[in-house]
Order: sequence, then C-alpha cells, then structure tokens
Amino acid sequence: MNLHEKRSIRSYSKKADHYDQTMDGRMTREIKRLLFERVAIADGSRLLDVACGNGRLLNMFSQKYNFHGYGVDISPEMVKNASQLNPTMTFAAAPCDKLPFQDATFDRVTVCAAFHHFPDPAAFLREARRVLKPNGVLTIAEFHYPAPVRFLLNPLIRFSPAGDVKMYAPQEITALLERAGYFVQSVFVSGSIQIVDGQKKAEISA
Repeated sequence: MNLHEKRSIRSYSKKADHYDQTMDGRMTREIKRLLFERVAIADGSRLLDVACGNGRLLNMFSQKYNFHGYGVDISPEMVKNASQLNPTMTFAAAPCDKLPFQDATFDRVTVCAAFHHFPDPAAFLREARRVLKPNGVLTIAEFHYPAPVRFLLNPLIRFSPAGDVKMYAPQEITALLERAGYFVQSVFVSGSIQIVDGQKKAEISA
C-alpha cells in the first residue's frame, strides 16, 4: 500500500460517519446527481461502484432501478456506513486495483469523484475491465478543471492529506481508457464536472 492510499484511508475513515455534511460530501453532491441522471441500469443487472464511499450513489440508483448492487472502498469505515445504508447490497474494503470479484461479473462499473485518488489509474482500468462482462461499461465521473488550473494544482495535489494524486483532462481519461482496451462511448463536460463512458472491447481471438 502506497502513501496516497494510506492517506485516503486515514482521511476518509475520519469523515465516514458524517461524510455527506463534509466539504467533500457537498462538493461531490452535484457529480452524483449528474451521474444518476446519465446512467441507466438494466433490470436485474450487476453494478459495481468503485470507491463507493458511504454508498450514497448506490442508494440513489436503488430508488429508481432494480439491480444487484456492489461497492468497494479503500476505507473500512466507509464500507461499514455503505452497508448500513444499503443492507441488501454487497460491500468490501479493498484498493481499486485489487477488486475482490471474479472475471466478467458486472454489467457496469462506476467511479464517482475518485479517479483522481488512484495511484495507478492504468492498473485500475485493467482491473475494472477484468470484472466487466463482455461489452460492459465503465463510467468515470470526475471534477473538470481548465488546463491552467490543472497546471497549478497538480504539482501540489500529491501532497494532499486526503490522498489525491492528479486531476485529469477529458482527453487524458479517454486516452487511458483506449490504451486499457475500452471503446470510448461518450464524453460529457458540464462546468466543473466531466463524465466519460468506456465500453469493454471484445477479446481478440488468436
């Protein structure tokens, strides 16, 4: 476990019991709302939310859709709160690049306002691809900042006590997805929010 992951566990475990009232909780509320509006979940499908936090996004989806919900977060305290909020769903404490699920389990994987915490985004994308079913979709919802802001922010953000690593441009996320074996379906940008959908490409037979 690297320093960023240790910082994330320490920071978010402290916030877990009152996360929705914290600055982080308020900042991510609009991202969750837009993601909820843009993602349609098929009846009976399996959805995994990576870095699920207190399970609020999954709970929002459960008010509209009938699906099998799963969540993973690096903070055990967040997982405990997510389980209490969503008692019929399955949760686990694990890093984003070591998902405790079998291959081809999920129809969709979501990441909401957490991709900038991942120390090795390429490793996460490979792992998400592994657990997705053929043609499954990964949706990444993130903060979106103009290039000058990222230029100033990224050299400093790695020192964040919350374990932040890097803020990405949409083009960077799409390039990472394509290199990891996804077909980029859509890129949505609205103010300080971006949402990118990548579909798992079919395996190429030898």
